[in-house]
Amino acid sequence: MRIRIDYETRYSYSRPARFIVQNLRVTPRSTESQQVREWRIETDVDTKLRRAEDSFGNIVHTLYTERPTERLTVRVTGEVATTETGGVLRGVPERLSPQVYLRDSTLTHADAALRAFADRVGPGDDLTRLHRLMAMIHEEVAFMVGSTTADHTAADAFAQKQGVCQDHAQIFIACARRIGIPARYVSGHLHRTDGLENQDAAHAWAEGWVQDLGWVGFDAANGIAPTEHYVRVASGLDALGATPFRGTSYGGGMETMTVALRVRQMQQLQQQQQGIGW
Repeated sequence: MRIRIDYETRYSYSRPARFIVQNLRVTPRSTESQQVREWRIETDVDTKLRRAEDSFGNIVHTLYTERPTERLTVRVTGEVATTETGGVLRGVPERLSPQVYLRDSTLTHADAALRAFADRVGPGDDLTRLHRLMAMIHEEVAFMVGSTTADHTAADAFAQKQGVCQDHAQIFIACARRIGIPARYVSGHLHRTDGLENQDAAHAWAEGWVQDLGWVGFDAANGIAPTEHYVRVASGLDALGATPFRGTSYGGGMETMTVALRVRQMQQLQQQQQGIGW
């Protein structure tokens, strides 16, 4: 499958910001399940972009503005060819031991309720237990846009039994670590099979470490393993380590951010263009 992604993030400030710094984890890496055919990052004001890799192996671009800025738009566009691998991740350079992903974090800390929930997973091999955990979360935690914010922890979302994909992923991670299985957070994009192209935000899921298989993806929000409809971008201990945009501004007063995201299959895009005479 060929997937086209158009991702625009707009920042506006109540007065010009003297200096803006943003870390962008928006660039996917080619793996056995996805080949990046085209990818670019553009801005509508003069900026500097420096490419590097973080400790998790993510491609990170650091963006700096060069003059006082009242508005900034960052456009990310690209095309990725994906294949079905049953959720198994291969071809990614791993910088860290899987045991690092047993480490606790503020957003994925398992409180008493999460520990009790994780203990219900029961016995079995690790792959079976992770699939069982994913099904339990999908059944018991409702998907509800606007019910949480980026600051909500796994425990917060589990307590109210609702959240968005970030919350489902972090609940999965907290519980997997509780039962002794390394797990990590993944950010990326999902081509929806219901035909909805315009989306409010990027997608998120989790990966668990399974001996002899390696990292395997689990999307508890949808109750499935990632398929060829998924584009993997970044990973980390929790959402903070894989968030697409994270940074700060100096001056500028109140900041407002809006996001526009469109994820399309290239075949559908070509048919649309032919239909309107492009």
